Amino acid sequence: MQSRPENLPEEARLRDRDDPLSSFKSHFYGLEGGAIYLDGNSLGLLSREAEAAALQALDQWKRLGVEGWSEASPAWFTLPEQIAAQVAPLVGASENEVIVTGSTTVNLHQLLATLYDPTNAERPKILADALAFPSDIFAIESHLRLRGLDPERHLVKVPSRDGFLLTEDDILAAMTPDVQMAVLPAVVYTSGQLLPLQRITAEARRRGILIGWDCSHSIGAVPHSFDDWDIDFAFWCHYKYLNAGPGAVGGLYLNRRHFGKAPGLAGWFSSRKERQFDMTHTLSPADGAGGLQIGTPHILSLAPLSGSLTLHEYAGMDRLRTKSLALTDFLRQAIIQELSAFGVTIVTPAHDDQRGGHLALVHPEAAQISRALRKAGVIPDFRPPNIVRLAPVPLYTSFADCWEAVSRLRRILENDTYREMNEGSSLVP
Repeated sequence: MQSRPENLPEEARLRDRDDPLSSFKSHFYGLEGGAIYLDGNSLGLLSREAEAAALQALDQWKRLGVEGWSEASPAWFTLPEQIAAQVAPLVGASENEVIVTGSTTVNLHQLLATLYDPTNAERPKILADALAFPSDIFAIESHLRLRGLDPERHLVKVPSRDGFLLTEDDILAAMTPDVQMAVLPAVVYTSGQLLPLQRITAEARRRGILIGWDCSHSIGAVPHSFDDWDIDFAFWCHYKYLNAGPGAVGGLYLNRRHFGKAPGLAGWFSSRKERQFDMTHTLSPADGAGGLQIGTPHILSLAPLSGSLTLHEYAGMDRLRTKSLALTDFLRQAIIQELSAFGVTIVTPAHDDQRGGHLALVHPEAAQISRALRKAGVIPDFRPPNIVRLAPVPLYTSFADCWEAVSRLRRILENDTYREMNEGSSLVP
């Protein structure tokens, strides 16, 4: 069902009335003051299920102390593997190909250390992109330096033709015979562009290039089929669309064809569970992705993720994606109708198969507009130099929320109130 721009308020009412996921909003805490939250692609809201799981972990710590590692329910010792089993269906993988551990950047470091071969003189280069999240580039550059290589020579970045989007042709053209590994974003974090993972992966495999995907802005918003697509590895965070809380434990995927490789960064939790307490100085790595764990899992950070994932299981990834696309399509129609006259443009692709979970609006005064929106009770996200990101999350954002947010933004632009905003930080303008 396409939006009818001639009567968008009524369209919002009808869509909310018929929304099969509308009841999930009651599971989440709203912000103080009732602000409309459109920043779930930075940090998801707290659900009652995540809160309950965190409180349960605290209670178990209080009652059991160290015995919680074996006596808690679920036992802390195997909690990463148990939660990984919940995450695996979201990415289309087997349970032992996924592990919940570390953070996005730490997991990228681990995957580079495990899979990249610096001695391959014929294929020494790593391919990334000019729009990559900075932390990914920092990790790749530091890894190359640690291996005695020069990032200026050995890191290749796919260019962006317009500063917002990547093209499949440019990505494939950069996959030259001297590239050993590609690390690309499933969804470009600024523009919200969803890349064709399956096609790019197939071509990388055909050319003998290891390929991994940063899925931080896609997991929980876009269904994935890692096994079917035959990707080599992936990594992501859980605090955006999966609502696991600030700084939540990250996750990674390792294709089973790489099982048996020694972890590049080894630690105690790299061990096979049945051998971990042998306390020998000879590592017996766990089978599968679990062998890429390093240190002791962060139980108080894992717990909210477990609670949050139950909501995703009940909602179903297909229904979540359907509503996400409907929300961003509706939001697009509203922005075009209400804001085009004020110089607001949308750089996120319009086609469903090219759009992640958020829209990127471009305006020369984006930073001040973002501050004005916050003052008006709408929480967006700003990315330099000129992008306002709006992320309606299907579990807790309504179509009426989207319409009201656009209406408030129109009033801000009509009245030039954004010009009154003082300078602020680039993180939260």
